[in-house]
Amino acid sequence: MTETLTPGLRRISLFAMLLSVFAVSAGYGIVLPVLPFLIERFPGQGGLASIGSHTGLLTGVYVLAVFLFAPLWGAISDRKGRKPVMAFGLSGVAATVFVLAKAESLPLLYLGRFLSGAFSAAVAPSVFALIGDHAPDTTWRARRFALINISGSLGFFVGPMIGGLAVRSSGPHLGGAAETALYAPFVAAAALAAAAAILVLFSIPSVSPRKTQELSTETRAGDKGATYRLLAIAFATAYAIGSFEVGLSLQGKILGLDSAHIGAMFAECSLVMAIMQAVVFSPLIKPEATRWFMSPGLAALSVGLIGASLVESDGAMAVAVALIAASAGILSPVATYWASLGPAKHQGTNLGRMTAFSSLGQASGSAAAGLLFSGKALSTGGLILPTLIVATALLLSFGLPRNLALQVQGPE
Repeated sequence: MTETLTPGLRRISLFAMLLSVFAVSAGYGIVLPVLPFLIERFPGQGGLASIGSHTGLLTGVYVLAVFLFAPLWGAISDRKGRKPVMAFGLSGVAATVFVLAKAESLPLLYLGRFLSGAFSAAVAPSVFALIGDHAPDTTWRARRFALINISGSLGFFVGPMIGGLAVRSSGPHLGGAAETALYAPFVAAAALAAAAAILVLFSIPSVSPRKTQELSTETRAGDKGATYRLLAIAFATAYAIGSFEVGLSLQGKILGLDSAHIGAMFAECSLVMAIMQAVVFSPLIKPEATRWFMSPGLAALSVGLIGASLVESDGAMAVAVALIAASAGILSPVATYWASLGPAKHQGTNLGRMTAFSSLGQASGSAAAGLLFSGKALSTGGLILPTLIVATALLLSFGLPRNLALQVQGPE
């Protein structure tokens, strides 16, 4: 007999949610190493400049779709339920990712990438809202949110590795054709999303037992102001990470680091973020106390960005990387958690907006960093703008803990 975590939600249901978020995150990363090879198949697209620009634009199109559709999917899940939205989104991801490999023109490749992002946007808001629907208390909710965030981070980390392994292993098993090798990562991503969709259909409850039990559905005076500031924090954090990911590679080149050292820096970043995501909602910290972490987290993120732009050794860069990763590892799950504590009937909508603003922040941060990290401004210019954006979010965070307390408890 499958053990029940809370009425209507079994352990297999939690596993389905973890697999769903992992599948979407890994699917995004699985296809990234293959995109340049797909682009160069098309006539007139063999040059490095063309391949580079289209690879960046295809990534941007995916993120744009997430930004546009995440709030919509969240709102639909509020009305129609979490299960159908999750299953439909995962099925759409599986179909569009598989079709991407068969695209016979560049416009079709763009269309497939956009649709893949549009369907993937359905998953995260529904998963977080489903946890909120079934949470018996805030501690349970917070720790499951942490697991979901860790699963997403793990998917982003291992996705490109899965793609590389799929290409490498496809040769011996499928005849070694180069064309087949390019298809393998897409097939892997589609299979992972399809497996998650099937598991969702058979394990996620169709009806949420409680959508208004824990929180009032009335909008209090401070709710909107707190929500807007949480969105700003989500955007600023994602913008900083997007800028930093681009800047880390380029800054590492300035410091004379080889690809192995730069890769180690990225691995450090992922590891520190995962650890902090686990710690921030561990039994050592009460979920209600996490609202006090946002201002210090933003301050530490600002310091880390400034430090990363000024360091002159790989050791100092490692310290800056750890500080930035630790800050982001705290800010992202904490902001998402508190956004989920708004009016229960709008939970999916609020979490969809958080997903949208995070995606927009990461995309715009990466694009801006690519433009600003150039010439003599390489060591400082690329991180000035994200530092200013994070500092603005820091100013907006002052007084937020009190607003969040009122949002949950109501005015005294």
